[in-house]
Amino acid sequence: MSYFKFLPLAGLMLAVVLSGVSVVYAKYLSRKAFVELQVLHAERRQIDVEWGRLQLEESTLATHAKVEKAADRELKMHRPRWGDVVVIRR
Repeated sequence: MSYFKFLPLAGLMLAVVLSGVSVVYAKYLSRKAFVELQVLHAERRQIDVEWGRLQLEESTLATHAKVEKAADRELKMHRPRWGDVVVIRR
């Protein structure tokens, strides 16, 4: 009969131990998620820096003088002379 007296106490002790283990596991998952979040924030900052560099490079490469030089040098293009321009009217 004494065995049945300690059965509720053993059940409560088991519940407390399982609760403690689940708290530790939840804290572990929380820390793991926080580390992943920090890695993603660092990656985002790096991507933002790269995006800024690319925008600056695009604005530099798209200047009128650069486009004109590239057209002249690589494509052998030139501005038409005034006599070569034909105006068509309806």
